[in-house]
Amino acid sequence: MNIAENIRKYREMVPANVEIVAVSKFHPVSAIMETYEAGQRSFGESRVQEFLEKEKMMPSDIKWHFIGHLQTNKVKPIIGKTSLIESVDSIRLLELIERESAKAGVVTSILLQVHVAAEEEKFGFFPDELKEYLKEGSFRNLKNVNICGIMGMATNTEDGNRVRADFAALHSIYQEVKDMYGSELPKFRHLSMGMSGDWPIAVEEGADIVRIGSAIFGDRI
Repeated sequence: MNIAENIRKYREMVPANVEIVAVSKFHPVSAIMETYEAGQRSFGESRVQEFLEKEKMMPSDIKWHFIGHLQTNKVKPIIGKTSLIESVDSIRLLELIERESAKAGVVTSILLQVHVAAEEEKFGFFPDELKEYLKEGSFRNLKNVNICGIMGMATNTEDGNRVRADFAALHSIYQEVKDMYGSELPKFRHLSMGMSGDWPIAVEEGADIVRIGSAIFGDRI
């Protein structure tokens, strides 16, 4: 499998206004470097230790997206090292990122992960829970976190209609938050959804970030 060829192919297929995050978790630095040399700069990691090891070894102009479930006891080491933490799935995690960012003297960009899929094990705010948090208003106290948008996943199913419905639901939530709070969240502009198997539907439903792993790198090691 030619990784460089794959990323070039995807850049031709994915609209220019949609950012491709190459999901490099479980793949070696050599594979990431091959993608980097083909012009790719955004990479997605989901395990803190693996991310920190790769971050030290790779060029400094990489935009690292943390896309996995982030445990509260693993927040501190990644602060200041990410371009975007996409998987902020609770108020507790959001407030901890705020505190650690303040201590480090940085502003951390994040996405709020929203749960619309049928599987119970997926993480994220339920839509009503997110709306309640925003209505309550404590997000206005955030000084060291930029809420930049919404991230979510579709149900893991072959049913394209269900996948589309999930992505449409995420877009609806994104639009509702932007309409109601956009003036107070000036960086709120991203909707991250869609992976190797369903990204075309995600783009049709409004994604501007897609997370593509196996279609670029092959099967995980």
